Amino acid sequence: MEHTEDHGMTNEQTYKDDRFECAGFWIRFWAYIVDLIVIGSIQRLLVIPILRAVDIPTVSDHIFAASTVAGAFVFYGYFIIMTKVFKQTIGKMIFGLRVVQIKGESISWATAIFRECVGRFIAKTVLLIGYLMVGFMPQKQGLHDVFADTTVIHEPRSKTLVISTPVDK
Repeated sequence: MEHTEDHGMTNEQTYKDDRFECAGFWIRFWAYIVDLIVIGSIQRLLVIPILRAVDIPTVSDHIFAASTVAGAFVFYGYFIIMTKVFKQTIGKMIFGLRVVQIKGESISWATAIFRECVGRFIAKTVLLIGYLMVGFMPQKQGLHDVFADTTVIHEPRSKTLVISTPVDK
């Protein structure tokens, strides 16, 4: 049997196994709140000062204003890059969550982009029902998860704690 890089699973195994606990609505909600704080911080610490430095207005009602486009780029870029590279955002790291493919495959760039851009946009547009689905779906999937064939699980934690202390001679 060939092993994949994710938690030592074989190709025949999937995240439908009972070994993996899918993350529910509330823990994902709080992780998302943390992510919004991170994104807001990035925008206030980097994007707004850069726009001001080049004399571009940072407040506008136009949908295609530079500040709006930059904000969308930071928002979607954060989720795409963190999901692809780390399989989790900072909020998910804090709460011990991880995004996984249902079939145990590694998340591709196409999957990350589709899940985080297209899926998230649709989930938000349909009265947030796409997010509320997490509380009612068997694998705790939001609409963006269903589209991308992903789910969010609690990371397996090591059950052993190794404490090493220096030995004096």
